[in-house]
Amino acid sequence: MNNSKLNIFEYKGYYGSIEFDLDSKKLYGQLLGIKGAYIYEGNTLEELEEDFKQFVDDYIIDCEEDGIKPQKPNLGSLNVRLKLETYLKAVREAKRKGISLNRLINKAVESLVE
Repeated sequence: MNNSKLNIFEYKGYYGSIEFDLDSKKLYGQLLGIKGAYIYEGNTLEELEEDFKQFVDDYIIDCEEDGIKPQKPNLGSLNVRLKLETYLKAVREAKRKGISLNRLINKAVESLVE
């Protein structure tokens, strides 16, 4: 995965967004795929990346000191609710194609975002 095309940082298996606040004219980001609001910021992209890495290191150390296991990002997994009719059509289409429902949904989303 080319993270630079997705505007995200990756460090020690954690991912963080790269965003910009027009009002404050500051860069900020949030750890992705873990519960909670974990926000870091910087004035430059380099500062933002450094703050992201420091935040990940601090998060891991804090968890260890508190005797808890750090959350690992839960990326790529989501719960989707479909209308019953849509679900049944998707199941039939997946069976017709000889693929799993998960693969059918992946292909549909990939075609929408590419």
